[in-house]
This record gives sequence, structure tokens and C-alpha cells, in this order.
Amino acid sequence: MDTSRPTIYALSSGRPPAAIAVVRVCGPRAGAALEKLIGRAPKPRHATLGRVRDPVSGEVIDEALALWFPGPDSETGDDMAELQLHGSHAVVAAVFDALAAIDGCRPAEPGEFTRRAFDNGRLDLTAIEGLADLIAAETPAQRRQAFRQLKGLIGDRAEAWREQIIAALALVEAQIDFSDEADVPEDLLGPALRAAKELRDEIATALTKSGRGERLRDGFVVAIAGPPNAGKSTLLNRLARRDAAIVSAHPGTTRDAIEVHLSLESYPVTLIDTAGIRDSADPIEQEGIRRARERVAVADLVLWLTDASADDMDAGRAAAETLSAAEIWELRNKADLLGTETHARTESQSTNESGRKFAISALTGVGVESLLRALAEGVRQFFATTEAPIVTRARHRRALEETVAALDRALAQGLAGSEELIAEDLRSAAMALGRLTGRVDVEDILDVIFREFCIGK
Repeated sequence: MDTSRPTIYALSSGRPPAAIAVVRVCGPRAGAALEKLIGRAPKPRHATLGRVRDPVSGEVIDEALALWFPGPDSETGDDMAELQLHGSHAVVAAVFDALAAIDGCRPAEPGEFTRRAFDNGRLDLTAIEGLADLIAAETPAQRRQAFRQLKGLIGDRAEAWREQIIAALALVEAQIDFSDEADVPEDLLGPALRAAKELRDEIATALTKSGRGERLRDGFVVAIAGPPNAGKSTLLNRLARRDAAIVSAHPGTTRDAIEVHLSLESYPVTLIDTAGIRDSADPIEQEGIRRARERVAVADLVLWLTDASADDMDAGRAAAETLSAAEIWELRNKADLLGTETHARTESQSTNESGRKFAISALTGVGVESLLRALAEGVRQFFATTEAPIVTRARHRRALEETVAALDRALAQGLAGSEELIAEDLRSAAMALGRLTGRVDVEDILDVIFREFCIGK
């Protein structure tokens, strides 16, 4: 624990007014600050009821529960104190004023408590990202994934991979520098390359599942697209169960993409209502159509909506296929205007070689429940996997891709027998994994060499 750094404090609960306000204090002066506020140091990790006083005037501010967590066995690794107060603006402001009057104490900056946990080795970068995702989780599936990451799903795996690379690197380094030592085996390069190949394949397999982890964090994207006045905004409002988009009989009303977030089968889904796609001379509408094309191009699923009375349905699907490589479902809307609601109610979904087709009425809701059930099942199947994906961010994917590339180079060098270049590529692979978790220490290589081969005894 660094005794030279300042002691910080902040409100760790929701904004007042609230039933309870939790104020946390972290740093070398946390214990002294607690004594000044409540007059004593509580027993570690036991809640103590006490009166909180202004250390200057002696005035009672509130009666609160106080907790004391000595470092390094605290959440941040530093000494920590916590006050559970009544959550009014006045109480919180008075406690902050009292803490500010104590030498060495200052308000915490955003994320500073977590940064200290990282500096003290209590959390790695992936766990910190998991904590942020857990706070932002909107669906049960996002919550479960974030909690697994917070508890080391990717961090522990990456650290184990890094240790395996370091062990292989230690073999190569020993082959280079200590091959004349009697207690060092003659062939160390072969086992090192075999270990690198197994590790390379394992990381590559994890990367193949990276899309699902990132998608679960960001949400499965469904774009509602089609010609103007097909009922896209009406369908969005029907699925969202609220008036999220403006509905008008005039074509071209929607000029920009409108997003709505849903939870289907506990998975996050982002619905996007896009501008009607057609040829237009209006520069504003042209921009809306350009943006619609961009959103459709990157969607995971496209709901291509057309008027059920349209003459050429196949031409509409052909237009959709030019916009996106994703799966396309055909929705024939406004069945109520054709007097075909009964048919839509009984035949709302069909499947052929070109994909799923639905007959719906976004206005009356006929066929929409069948569409929702199909969407929920499709999303569940998309995210379904026998093993939880460990990659949840683009940063994770890039780090693992760099690792695989470095291991590929090392294996290629193995064919030429260049031990120095193999060592350099293995070192690059270890550094890439170290950047993933924020733990990079080249001394680990020497530790393994001395432990395994007793060099310098």
C-alpha cells in the first residue's frame, strides 16, 4: 500500500435524496478520518453504529453505520472506510465538508477507486471492464456475462495462456543461452514449439466465438427496412409497445434511424427503424436513405417490410439482398387493408428456400406475436453455445489476434530453426496477453528459467 498517495472519498450510492447514502473513504488517512468523524476506529469488518460529527465544530451531522476495512485485504487494497448515512442532500454535503477539512483528504476522481484496485493487483483490466458491463447490464444474459468476466472468465484464461507462453519461451531461452549446462536437456526447442502450437489452436478457437460475446454486450441488431410508407415505424412502435417513432401517411417521414432496445428471451435486442429506401431528389431524404443503407448493411437480421398489396414482392427481396449479407425475413404488412386478417392470423409465418415470410398487420397487431416469438427463438439460437464466450470487447479480440499472429510467426520460424526469432515472437505473444489483462512483467521469464533449470546455483 502506497502511504504517500492522497486519501480519497466519494458517494458510492445513488444520488440523494435516497433512503441510504454510502460514502467511501480510501487511502492511508482513511482510518484517521473515520476516528475524527465518529470518535473511534470500529472493529474491522463489523458494522458499528455511531454519531458522525464535524471534526471542527463538533456538531452532530447524522447517526450512521460505520465499517472499517484495513488494507491490503480490502476491495482496493488500500485502507478503506465506509459510512452508511441517511441519504439527504444536507447530510451528504455536510459529511463531504467534514472530510475536506481533514488533511490529506480530497474528493475522488471518476474511476479512481477502481484504478487503485488495479494498481494494487486486486483487479485486472478485464475484470474492470466486466465491472463496468455489470453496472450497465440491461438484460439477464448481459448480467451473467458481465459477472463471469468480473470473476475472471477471460482474465484467468489469459493469464494461464501467458504463463504457458512464458514456459515455452523459457525453454527456448535456455536452449540459446545455457545449452552447454549439464543439467539442461539437449532438445528444448521441440517441446516449446509443440506447446506453442497447442496454445495457438486453443486461442484461435476462442476467437471464433468472439462475435457472440461482443454481440451479447452490444445487443443483437434487427433492422426494419423497406420502401417508404410500408409501415416500418408502425411496426417499430408495435414491437416496442410505445410510440417511439412518428407515424405518418406521407412517404419519407422517417429521415434518420430510430433505435429501440428490447429484451427477448433475456437477450438484448436493438430494433432500428430506417428511412424508406427509394430514389429521391430531396437531399435530406437522400442522407436518411444513405444512413438506412449503412445500418441495414451491419445488422444481424433484416426485416424487409412491404405493403401486402405490392405487385412485385420478389423485386423487393432482391433489393434487400443487395443491401445486406445478413438473414432477411420478408414481412407483408397491411393485411387488414386487403381484408385478409383471418388468413394472416392463421398463416402468419411460412418458410421456403429464400427464408422466413410473415403476413402481418402492424396497425392491428395481427401476426405480430408470431413474429415476436420467431425473433425470440432466432436470438436465442444465435447466442446459444455450449461454452460461454470469453471475448466481449473489440480490445480483447485484437489482443488475442495479435497473440495468434505472434505464435504463427514463431511456428514458422521453427521450420527454419531460428531460435532467436522464435524467442522474440513468443515474447511478443506474451506481451500481447499481458496487455489484455494489464500485467506485463518480463522478469517472469527469468523466474521460470531459474526455477526449472537451477541456473546459477
